[in-house]
Amino acid sequence: MRIILAGPRGFCAGVNMAIEALELAIGAYGTPLYVYHEIVHNKWVVDWFRRQGVVFVNDLADVHEGEHLLYSAHGVPPEIRQQAAARRLKTIDVTCPLVTKVHLEAARFAKQGYTILLIGHAGHDEVVGTMGEAPQAIRLIQKTTDVDVLEVSDQSKVAYLTQTTLSVDDAAEIIERLRRRFPQIVGPARNDICYATQNRQEAIRLLAAEAEVIAHGAPCVEYIFRHGRDVAQ
Repeated sequence: MRIILAGPRGFCAGVNMAIEALELAIGAYGTPLYVYHEIVHNKWVVDWFRRQGVVFVNDLADVHEGEHLLYSAHGVPPEIRQQAAARRLKTIDVTCPLVTKVHLEAARFAKQGYTILLIGHAGHDEVVGTMGEAPQAIRLIQKTTDVDVLEVSDQSKVAYLTQTTLSVDDAAEIIERLRRRFPQIVGPARNDICYATQNRQEAIRLLAAEAEVIAHGAPCVEYIFRHGRDVAQ
């Protein structure tokens, strides 16, 4: 059997930053140390941190007042920041810069009176955070058929944004449908889908041309995490 490794592969820069920040925080402040939601959607990494004494929470009521709390790369809505301040939590914000860019775009479009169509997956931590920036102005679009039944009050004031970790092809199809339905729609100056997401999708596309079977080697993630993330680059 010949095994071909896709390249690039491994964690993106935003996830690497979040993991390294959590490691530094453990070293500086000790444990227990709290993280709002999972640091990364990866069972092996999350379990490894749990063994170090990290506590992952979905409700800030589970965090004792005055404790250290880290926001993951997915970002959080303003409501969570307000709750953290009220509980006097010492927060460490490692939101991915690209996610922050989408948050700022959402706030800007909402301030200008746009209906914002957010292309993404319901319930995803990143989508929850982005929608929290302007909940009255944002509508979630998950598939092309959502576009067909969409009604807005002013078709001249429609904008779209995207979750940063989408399938490039799927997002392009939805954006094209939006542009046909709303010819005056505006969007971000640059593509919000993460470059690392695009690069890894392209790597798999190229690999598919010469491989008979493509497998996601999830169990190897723990090895990579323990023995150096440069192995995964």
